Amino acid sequence: MKKFKFSLSSVLSYKEQCLESLQNEHAALLAQVRSIENTIEEKRCAYHQFDREYQQRCSMGIAITDARFCESQLRAMENDIQIEIQKLAEMNKRVEQKRLEVVSAKQDATSIEKLKEKKQAAYQKAMAKNEEIFVEEFVSAAQVRNAN
Repeated sequence: MKKFKFSLSSVLSYKEQCLESLQNEHAALLAQVRSIENTIEEKRCAYHQFDREYQQRCSMGIAITDARFCESQLRAMENDIQIEIQKLAEMNKRVEQKRLEVVSAKQDATSIEKLKEKKQAAYQKAMAKNEEIFVEEFVSAAQVRNAN
């Protein structure tokens, strides 16, 4: 009997390549999320430091123009933080969409892999059956020769 060949091997290979590509894209998106989270943290630290300095200057006495400038700087920093938070929310949505794509691709590849395993098991069973028949025929032919 001929060697086992899975007819959907090219499809399986393609599905595995798609899965790997989607996993790489998902990893890249996760790296972007971490980057945005770090940016938010840095901006929050800078905001809190600037706010402490402003509060300290206010307690020592500060000109109104300087106070207004500091307050506008704080509002600008708050706006920057909010923009980064919005970016983070959008990026998290993209990550979740990509994760769902990865799960779907993994299911596709797994179902084809399971089909391959079933076909290979059926092939192995048929091979064993053929070998058993061959051995039986060989033994019976030998017995017939010995009997004559």
